[in-house]
Amino acid sequence: MAALQRALGRNSAYLLVGPAALWLGIFFVIPMISLLTTSLSDPAGSPIYGYSMTWRFENYVDVVADYWPYLVRSFVYAGIATVLCLILGYTLAYAIAFKAGRFKTLMLVLVVAPFFTSFLVRTLSWKLILADNGWLVETLKTLHLMPEDGRLLATPIAVVAGLTYNFLPFMILPLYASLEKIDPKLNEAAADLYANPFKRFWNVVWPLSLPGVVGGTLLTFIPASGDYINASLLGNPNTQMVGNRIQSLFTTGSDYPHAAALSVILMVLIVVMVMVYVRRAGTEDLL
Repeated sequence: MAALQRALGRNSAYLLVGPAALWLGIFFVIPMISLLTTSLSDPAGSPIYGYSMTWRFENYVDVVADYWPYLVRSFVYAGIATVLCLILGYTLAYAIAFKAGRFKTLMLVLVVAPFFTSFLVRTLSWKLILADNGWLVETLKTLHLMPEDGRLLATPIAVVAGLTYNFLPFMILPLYASLEKIDPKLNEAAADLYANPFKRFWNVVWPLSLPGVVGGTLLTFIPASGDYINASLLGNPNTQMVGNRIQSLFTTGSDYPHAAALSVILMVLIVVMVMVYVRRAGTEDLL
């Protein structure tokens, strides 16, 4: 029994990591290998009869040539939504961390409350809000802030608005976690040194909250880049993102090799941008 306990003690780390490693192996490593294999297969095959693995790197050249506008559009929309989420999220996270008082818990519950409803239902709700005969458009026209023939639905504005709304909680929560750890006495010390509110924020609060900023922007930008629900429901054919093309190639097009190649390119581009961004932000520990 003692020998068994010693053996378990020596291998406890492996026993703890084992279930997670098995999970990742089955649901991440194997699907990734399958995706890479499919991306290098001959498109002449079919989902029914299978694809021949021919190391066809031309698939990557083909999808870049055909779908690069969708990649650019996805990163532009995701970037704009991330900036908007950062502005809105930082303001709210700051208010919750430093100004909410006894309402802090209630405000945090309200932040995560949208997750009680499915992503699809929330996006469909925005479709109703932005509808041509909806209250928002009618109000803007009444205030002469929009021309009579103007619209919001099926425009880039609608897609970015949907992305911003759906991914805003992913920005707020990391920001709040960083801001909540900041000792208020640091602000008081800066004030005692005659620093005005802007200098106190820029020299004290902002640097200490950078881990939350980086974490929040990554949690927002990465899923927003590959999203296709918002562009599908709130946009038009000219606002489709790369996720829409991947979904279409996998389903209606039944072109698995090119869909897989486009998926791999999207993942590689995101990983490269994330690594560059994290290192430029000076928070390499997040990697």
